[in-house]
Amino acid sequence: MSVARQLHQLQQVDLELESNEKTQSHIVSQLGDSQEVARIRNQIDAEQQRLEELERQQHSLEWEIDDLASKLTATEQKLYGGRITNPKELANLQREANELKDRRTKLEDRDLEIMDQVERATKTATSLGAELKKLETGWQSQQEQLSADLEKLKTAHSDLTAKRQLLSTEIEPGLIEIYHQLRKQKGTAIARVEQGTCRGCQIALPTTELQQARGGHLVRCSSCGRILYLA
Repeated sequence: MSVARQLHQLQQVDLELESNEKTQSHIVSQLGDSQEVARIRNQIDAEQQRLEELERQQHSLEWEIDDLASKLTATEQKLYGGRITNPKELANLQREANELKDRRTKLEDRDLEIMDQVERATKTATSLGAELKKLETGWQSQQEQLSADLEKLKTAHSDLTAKRQLLSTEIEPGLIEIYHQLRKQKGTAIARVEQGTCRGCQIALPTTELQQARGGHLVRCSSCGRILYLA
């Protein structure tokens, strides 16, 4: 096997390793808590807090309504009990009864408004809960698949690393160093030759370089400096 072919194989393995590592990094970035799931959970928490506050207000209103009802009953008993006959006192009691009724009506209206808000908040929380369950199921399935994919990539990475080590032992250290320098400078160190053209820089090669490459010699492109490889 020619040195150029060996270096080309080494480059292919290195490119696969880089792709593998990038894919692993991408998967790792997707593992963990879901932002969408967290957002829905926060919304549910907010709705639950709102419900608790509405229920607290509702209980307070109901207590006030009951208190007003008791006061109104007592006032009406005095008003219609027949024990008070003084017109001025009766007028005051009537005014007091009317004021209590007005206050009770306003509180009852407010209570109805809160009941409506509680109903809507409950529906929202229920809807969000269903959405959360669906998201969590999908997220869990995704996490399991990502974890499985990551394990496969790790296994493939180990195999590629072993293959790379084996290839490296078959190539002279000096050539390995040149290979690494070229990869660092140009991204790829080995360029395929197709139809007399270096695919690294897309420039036609001189006849002498083509002949040397065909003869199995290690030749570098006179234009881009990459090592030429004829399949």
